[in-house]
Amino acid sequence: LLHLEIIQERLEREYNLDLVTTAPSVIYKIYKENGEVIDLTNPTNLPDPSEIEHMEEPIVSAEIMVTTEFIGAIMELCQQRRGRYISMEYVEGSRALLKYDIPLNEIIYDFFDALKSRSRGYASFDYELKGYEQAKLVKLDILINKEEVDALSFIVPEASAYERGRKMCEKIKN
Repeated sequence: LLHLEIIQERLEREYNLDLVTTAPSVIYKIYKENGEVIDLTNPTNLPDPSEIEHMEEPIVSAEIMVTTEFIGAIMELCQQRRGRYISMEYVEGSRALLKYDIPLNEIIYDFFDALKSRSRGYASFDYELKGYEQAKLVKLDILINKEEVDALSFIVPEASAYERGRKMCEKIKN
């Protein structure tokens, strides 16, 4: 994030720009009632909910090598990020290989930092795109002075929409 802030500051200063940086996002598949399939790259292009049959999000197969001391903390992190446990194999007695399927949206922002923090640097992480899976997702809009700010809209799991919206509003407020 430090590099991002430096680049943003230079662009603003050298090119006299006002930039808004947002979190990275993923491409969702929207299946409409009329049979049309849309690749959604921007939350502002989400069709009306009445037109949507279902939505799918990209899923990754993740492999995490961790010392046995931190297995619990890493499993908890994966669960918090909506990971689905696949397997665990012990390697050389003091290490374990954890396998999870995790939504890509849950790992692209700060998963690696959280992984290193919870394992005190003793975990490695590898993943590959597995495909898409159906999920209950909603568009979260942020309003400032009763006006929607498109740059702050994002797609979230329905179950965590309120909490994510509250956290975003607290960040904006501070």
